[in-house]
Amino acid sequence: MNLKKAYFIVFLVLLIDQISKIYVKTHFVLHQEVEVLSWFKILFIENEGMAWGVEIPGIYGKLALTSFRILAVGGIGYWLWDAVKKQSPTVLVVAISLIMAGAFGNIIDSVFYGKIFDDSSYNLATLFSDKPYGDWFYGKVVDMLYFPIWNGDLPTWLPIWGGKHFTFFNAIFNVADMAISTGVGILIVFNKKAFGK
Repeated sequence: MNLKKAYFIVFLVLLIDQISKIYVKTHFVLHQEVEVLSWFKILFIENEGMAWGVEIPGIYGKLALTSFRILAVGGIGYWLWDAVKKQSPTVLVVAISLIMAGAFGNIIDSVFYGKIFDDSSYNLATLFSDKPYGDWFYGKVVDMLYFPIWNGDLPTWLPIWGGKHFTFFNAIFNVADMAISTGVGILIVFNKKAFGK
C-alpha cells in the first residue's frame, strides 16, 4: 500500500470522527441521551483526560497529556512512513493508519475544542463562540457511543459482585477511540501477517 492510500484512511477516519463530534457537541446538551436501539445509545459526555476518564492531576496534567499525544502522533506518523517505505504488509499499514487517525482525532479535541466551543453543561454549544470554555491545549474530548448490551443485577451467589448492579459494556467512546482499538486489534489478531519474520 502506498502513502497516499494510507493518508486517505487517516483523512476519512478523521473526517467521520470530527463531523460526529461537532454534530453531537452542537446538537446535544452534556449528558443528553438518545436511544438508537435498546443496546445502542448516543450519550454525550466530555472526557477531561485519558481513556476511561482517568485524569492526570494538577494544573499541568492536561497540558502534559496533550503534549504527549502530539509527540506520540509524530512517532506513529514516522512509523507509518517507514512501514510504507519498507513495503510492509497492507494489514500493518492499515492498522498504523487507523491508530494514527484515532490519536490525531482526540488531539484535535484536546488542542482546539476549549478555544472554539462554549460550555455544553446547560446549553447547546456554539462553534467559534465568543466565550470559549477553555484555552488552547485544554479542550475536552467528546465521547458519545454507548453500547449497554446487558444491564441488570448480578446473581447474589456470585462472589464479590453478587447482587450488585452491572452494565456490560459500560464504556462511552468516539470514532477516534474505535479507530485506535481496531488498529491495535488488527495488530494483535494478525500479528504474524503484519510483522512477518
